[in-house]
Amino acid sequence: MTPQLNIFSQLKDALAHPLESAAFPIVLIGVSIIITVVAAFFIIKKRLRSEKSLPHALQKVLLLVTVPKESEMGEDSEQMHTVQGIQDMLNEAEAWFSVLGGMRAQRGMGAAVAGRNDHFALEIVATQGLISFYVAVPRYLREYMEQQIHAQYPRANIDPVDDFNVFTPTSVVVATTLEFKKEYIFPIRTYRQLEVDPLQSLTNVLSKVPVGESAIIQYVARSAKAPWHDFGARVARDLHNGKSLKEAIGYSGARALLMEVFRTFFPKKESETEFAKAHTPSARDEEIAKSIEEKTSKAGMDVNIRIIVSAQSRERAQAHLTNIVDAFSQYNMYEYGNGFSRRDRRNTDLIVNDYIYRRFNEKHSMLLNAEEMASVYHFPLPITETPNIRWLSSRKAPAPVNMPTEGLILGHSPFRGQDVQVRIGDSDRRRHVYVIGKSGVGKSVLLSNMIIQDIQNGKGVGVVDPHGDLVSTVMEHIPKERADDVIYFNPSDMERPLGLNMLEAKTPEEKDFAVQEMIAIFEKLFPPEMIGPMFEHNMRNVMLTLMEDTESPGTLAEIPRMFTDPAFQKYKLTKVKDPVVRAFWEKEMAKTSDFHKSEMLGYIISKVGRFVENAMMRNIIGQPKSGFNFDDVMNNKKILLINLAKGTTGEVNSSLLGLIIVSKLQMAAMKRVSLPEEQRSDFYLYIDEFQNFVTDSIATILSEARKYRLNLTMAHQYISQLVRENNDTRIRDAVFGNAGTVVMFRVGVEDAETFAKEFDPVFNEYDIINVDMYTALVKLLINNTASKPFTMQTYPPQPGDPARAQQLIELSRMKYGRDRVQVESEIADKSKLGTPAATQGPMVGERNA
Repeated sequence: MTPQLNIFSQLKDALAHPLESAAFPIVLIGVSIIITVVAAFFIIKKRLRSEKSLPHALQKVLLLVTVPKESEMGEDSEQMHTVQGIQDMLNEAEAWFSVLGGMRAQRGMGAAVAGRNDHFALEIVATQGLISFYVAVPRYLREYMEQQIHAQYPRANIDPVDDFNVFTPTSVVVATTLEFKKEYIFPIRTYRQLEVDPLQSLTNVLSKVPVGESAIIQYVARSAKAPWHDFGARVARDLHNGKSLKEAIGYSGARALLMEVFRTFFPKKESETEFAKAHTPSARDEEIAKSIEEKTSKAGMDVNIRIIVSAQSRERAQAHLTNIVDAFSQYNMYEYGNGFSRRDRRNTDLIVNDYIYRRFNEKHSMLLNAEEMASVYHFPLPITETPNIRWLSSRKAPAPVNMPTEGLILGHSPFRGQDVQVRIGDSDRRRHVYVIGKSGVGKSVLLSNMIIQDIQNGKGVGVVDPHGDLVSTVMEHIPKERADDVIYFNPSDMERPLGLNMLEAKTPEEKDFAVQEMIAIFEKLFPPEMIGPMFEHNMRNVMLTLMEDTESPGTLAEIPRMFTDPAFQKYKLTKVKDPVVRAFWEKEMAKTSDFHKSEMLGYIISKVGRFVENAMMRNIIGQPKSGFNFDDVMNNKKILLINLAKGTTGEVNSSLLGLIIVSKLQMAAMKRVSLPEEQRSDFYLYIDEFQNFVTDSIATILSEARKYRLNLTMAHQYISQLVRENNDTRIRDAVFGNAGTVVMFRVGVEDAETFAKEFDPVFNEYDIINVDMYTALVKLLINNTASKPFTMQTYPPQPGDPARAQQLIELSRMKYGRDRVQVESEIADKSKLGTPAATQGPMVGERNA
C-alpha cells in the first residue's frame, strides 16, 4: 500500500471512529490550525481595514462643483423643459458615471486583505441656507475626476475647498442608511421612467432645512468588479428559458450546487405537455428578464447611501430625515423592480463616523448602474427651480495661450487647475485700457495694483482720483528712491495752494488749444442751452487777450475783471498784438449797447465768478504760474497724483480742475511732436470716473496720443455716463472705438446687453451681470490683436506704509505748493494793476456821455 493510501485510510478511520483512532489528534490539530488561520485572517483583515480607513480619509480632496443656471439656457429654454430635453441633459450625468463605473476595480492581496481605497464620495449638502454639491476623491484620482466632470459639464467650476462641519455642540444628530429591498439585479425607477428630473424632489426637501440646521445625502461609490453582470445575466437567461423567478434567483451559490445534486439523484418526471408549459416564460417574467438585462448591460458601481441630519431638536431632526427618506420613494419600482428601504442602526455614531471619514461599508453596499446613479445624483440642471442652490454665478473661461510673459501684471486667471498670470505688454498699453464696473466690485484694487507697479518700475504716472482713496493707497507704496518725483495735488490744502493756470501758453497753437479746451470745459460743466455761440465768442477773445501778456500771464480768475475793471482792461489790451482780438475790444464792444453789454457780461461773469469767489479755487487758478511744468512731468517720468475728493473740493470744482489737468497733459503730449519717437518716454495716465474729466477731444487722445506715448487707463461705472445731453454719444463712441483692452467687472442689466455682443459667444448677459467680486471678464490686446474673452481675478491689495505717504505729501507740498499768505498777497497786488493815472479812463469801447 502506498503512503498516500495509508494516510487516507487513517483519516477515514479517524473520522469513522474518532476516539479509537490514533490519527484523531493529528486531525484535530489540523482542523484547529485551519480554524485559527482563518480566524486570524479575518481578525487581521478587519483591523487593517479599520486602521487603514482613517489615513485614506485624510488623503481625499474635497471639490465644490458649481454649474451655471440661466446662462446655459438661452434660446433652447423651451426644449430643455420637455421630457426629451431633461433626458438629454441627464444623459451627460449617465455618461459621467459610465466612465467612473468602467474604472478598473482594485485587485490583489492588498485590496483583499486591507480593503479597497479607490472609492469617492458624492454629497448634496444643505447647510447655512445653501444647497451645495461636493465630490470627495482620493488625491491620485483628482485630476482624472476633474477631467471627467468637465468632459460632460464643460461650464462647471471645480474649486478645492476645506472640509465643512455641519455639527454644533447643541445640535441633535440623526442618521440612517438606505439599502435595496430586493436583490441588486433588480433595477430602480430611473429618470427615463420618471420623465422628470428626480433630483428636484430631493433638493426641494433640502431647501426646507433652515439656517442653523443641516442635512446631507452622501453617496460613497466605487466601480464594481466585472463579475457582477454574470448573476443578472444568468437569471435573465433562466427566465427566458421558462424558469420561475424564484427558481432563477434560487440557483446561485451553494444552494445551486445542492439543488443540482438533488435533481441529479431524484429527477422529476414530467410529461411533454407539462415540460413545454414549464419552459414557456410568462409575459411578466419576460418583462422582468428585460429589465434585469437592461440593468446589467451598463457599467455598475458599489454604493453606500447615507443621510445625516443635524437640527436643534430630535423632533425636527427626525422630521427632516423622514422627509428625505420619503423623497427616495420616487425610485421604487413596485411590480418587478427594486426600491430603497431605510436601515437604521442602534448606534447612530457608527453611521456618522462612516460619513465623516467617507468610509465605504461593504455590509451596506448596493449595486447601481450608471443610469441609476445619474438618477440619484447629478449636478443641478439649468431648469431646476429649487431655491437656495449654489449656482455658478458666472461662467469661467481660460486665459489665451499666447499670454505675454512680460509686461504689467493685471491679475491671474485660474481655470481647471491651472493659474495663468495675466499681463499686458507696453506696446499694447499704448492702445489704452478701458475698465468698467459697478461701485465696490474691484476696479480700485486693479487700478492701484497697476499704478504701484508702474511707479516701482520707474515709469511716468499720472492719477486723477475723484475720491481720494486711490491716491492715498498709491502713496503708501511709493519707494523712497522716487520721492523726488512725486507731485501731490490736493486742492483742499488751502495753506499751501498749488497753482494751476490753464491760460499758460506760449505758441499760437498752444493758445488755440487752450481756448478750445476751456470752452469745451464750460460746455461740459454747464447745461448746453446756457452756453451759446455768443458766450463762446466772448470767452475766446477775453482768454486770448489774457494770454498775450507773457510777463504776467493772465488767469481764469481775471476773466471777470476784464469786463469790470477799465484800468485792468486797458493795461491788458496794450499787450495784445493780434488785430482780430484788438478789433473785438475796440470795435465790436464799442458797438454793443450798455444794456446788452451788461446782460452779456453778467452772463459770463456768473459762470466764471463761482470759481473766483471761492477762496480755495481763487488761490489755485489765480496764480499766473502753475506749480509744476506738465512737459517736465511727462518727459522726465514724474509721478503726478491728483486728489480731487469731491467731499473736500466740491463736485463742480473737482470737475473743473480735473478737466484742466487732463487738457494740460494732452497739450504736453502733443508738444512731443518735436521730439524723435525714440525719445518719447511712455506716460501712463489713470483717470477714475473719467467721464467727469474729459471733453469731446477724448477722441483725439485715444486715436492720436498713443503716438506721443500718452497711455490712458480709464475707469467708470456704467455706459450712460458717457452719453451727454440730447443723446450725444461722441465720448462713448470714441472709447468703444479706440480702447484696445477692455476689463469689465460686474455691470448692470442695460450695460450687459451692450457688452454681451462684445464678449459673445464666450459670455452672455447672465454671466456679465453675475461676475464675482474682484473678478473681471477681459478682452486683452495681445500684439495688437484682441484675444478671446476670458476670466481674470485681481490680486488682493498689499499693506502699505502710511507714515511714508505722509512724508511724501509733506515733501511735495513744500516743494510745489506756495504759502497761502504770499499767494493771496500776489493776487491782491495784481488786482491793482492799471491804477496809475496814465491808464485811467473809461473801458475800451465804452461810450462817453
